[in-house]
Amino acid sequence: MNKFLTSLVLLLFPLSSLLSGTAFEDAPDWAKEAVWYQIMVERFRNGDPTNDPRKEDIEVGYPGFAPKGWEVTPWGQQWYQPDPWFAEVEGQIDMAGDKLEYFGQIQRLRRYGGDLQGVLDKLDYLKDLGVTAIYFNPLNDAPSYHKYDARYWHHIDRNFGPDPKGDVELMANEDHEDPSKWVWTSADKLFLKVIEACHERDIRVLLDYSWNHTGNDFWAWNDLVENQQESKYADWYWVKRWDDPDTPENEFEYRGWFDVKDLPEIRETEYVDHSQGFEFYEGDIYDPAVKEHIFAVARRWLDPDGDGDPADGIDGFRLDVCAELPLGFWREYREVVRSVNPDALLIGETWWEAYPDTMMDPEPQLRGDVFDSVMNYRWYRSVRDLMKNHPGDDITVSEYVKIQEGLIGNLRETNAYAMMNLTASHDTPRFLTSIFNNKNPNKVDVSPTEANDYKIHAPDARAYETAALLLVQQFTYIGAPHIYMGDEFGMWSADYVRKPVVWDDIDFEDETLHPFTRKRPVDQIGPNQEWMHFYQRLAAIRKSNPVLATGRIEYLLQDDAKEILAYRRFDDRGEAIVVFNLGDSLTEILLPNSTRAKFADALNGVAVHSPTERTLVLGLPKRSAAILVGE
Repeated sequence: MNKFLTSLVLLLFPLSSLLSGTAFEDAPDWAKEAVWYQIMVERFRNGDPTNDPRKEDIEVGYPGFAPKGWEVTPWGQQWYQPDPWFAEVEGQIDMAGDKLEYFGQIQRLRRYGGDLQGVLDKLDYLKDLGVTAIYFNPLNDAPSYHKYDARYWHHIDRNFGPDPKGDVELMANEDHEDPSKWVWTSADKLFLKVIEACHERDIRVLLDYSWNHTGNDFWAWNDLVENQQESKYADWYWVKRWDDPDTPENEFEYRGWFDVKDLPEIRETEYVDHSQGFEFYEGDIYDPAVKEHIFAVARRWLDPDGDGDPADGIDGFRLDVCAELPLGFWREYREVVRSVNPDALLIGETWWEAYPDTMMDPEPQLRGDVFDSVMNYRWYRSVRDLMKNHPGDDITVSEYVKIQEGLIGNLRETNAYAMMNLTASHDTPRFLTSIFNNKNPNKVDVSPTEANDYKIHAPDARAYETAALLLVQQFTYIGAPHIYMGDEFGMWSADYVRKPVVWDDIDFEDETLHPFTRKRPVDQIGPNQEWMHFYQRLAAIRKSNPVLATGRIEYLLQDDAKEILAYRRFDDRGEAIVVFNLGDSLTEILLPNSTRAKFADALNGVAVHSPTERTLVLGLPKRSAAILVGE
């Protein structure tokens, strides 16, 4: 679409907004009731072994080569078991000039063969789990397993579809600049089937994109590297120095995301150094052609057939490292997205202001002109401290309430209820591992090293007990609960959480190895079905009691001495009461009953008595919770 037509669409947009169910400045209502499930496809499920990655598919990504003996890693192989080809890599130099010496570097070359057929095969499972929205880590064609190093933004990864070789040829021979000439690869078409299959099951679909950078094999970047300042894409990226063809040296220098060489950064109108911290800033992307390309990619997936009906497209985007792009760009991006689908959701990865102590207040992005929601890492940090899971930073019940009221107090209601409340993501340790390592602050020193004692084995009973309390809070508090794939099976691992999912039809080797050859317990690997059913039960309670998603909140009890917290979620149609005993002894709890209704515990069947019409009494065991709903 040319600039004139873009301007016309934006001019007419307010009319389309009035005709839709969601006002331009509001989050769509469906986001309040979502139960999110995050999928990194390469590690989710291998549904089609015939499309597994080949050496030539990955070798341009990190570390800049693939060893001669490289092959796909068996799904059931224990995580810290070196692949046979590890020996070919050790001691070599990566693209940043660093020597490849330790497991964390070398394992980035691993591939397991997860694909979109694997997603299709498990959609009924996700539906039964209670999932209503999937957030996919990037699916765009890329050499890495995580796909943030895009080759093409507008195509699904070659190894996620049924015909990788054919897709490579199709992508290489199309006109990348002209969206009207973009082809549909076999992987693209399969993703359209994934969207359709999800929508048939009332599951929304979000795609993850990082418009801040591309990969080092991106089609425009390749032209720039070859033609230097003569390239038509010379203004797309932050180039610090061009190569001088009259010298034998290569003087070419550019900015990579945090100096990562395989992630060259898109150029903005102003350079902002984020190395010492983050803050929101005004500005735009420098070259309008980059924006037009980004907007065309967004339209492609929001309305694939371009007929004006977005029913066949995705339901929104999760935007990576969003604080590193200027607000002016994001405002225009929202206008484009909502002009195609007024009910689309935009979620920002808004995280650190200054690592590791201060997280960003997302309010400047949630005023109705940028995003609808952000990944709510702030919620997780505070609730983890409430659960006595970080000695030194433990907080009382009343302190927790004050923190939570502060976190959402400056947000509009539409945004507060759409927040993505997450316990883990691809950028953190597994949820249970995070809880198990309760000496560590959130996202600090969260990988085993030669110096630390970070626990990488199966969590103990206390960790499960604490995690269960936290999950009850997640599924009953303001905001939408999020599950990182496999956490529902009780998986554990250190930062990052990129082990393949432990399905019950795959044989897994026992875990016996430590990356620094220390002693560790021997762990059998497989899905914890009881833990999965706990997630399933929480999702079912939330679905059966919509007030837990959309109702207002009132704190009924904040007892610091007895470590009791109780709140009710309510609206004109009803209420639910959530009670936590965070202490280490059984406690009798007296609560007010303003509606005079009869209640029962939907979670564990704890007995609830009514000594009077306006009071409720229950004896809550130590370190447990109850969800009281009307009988």
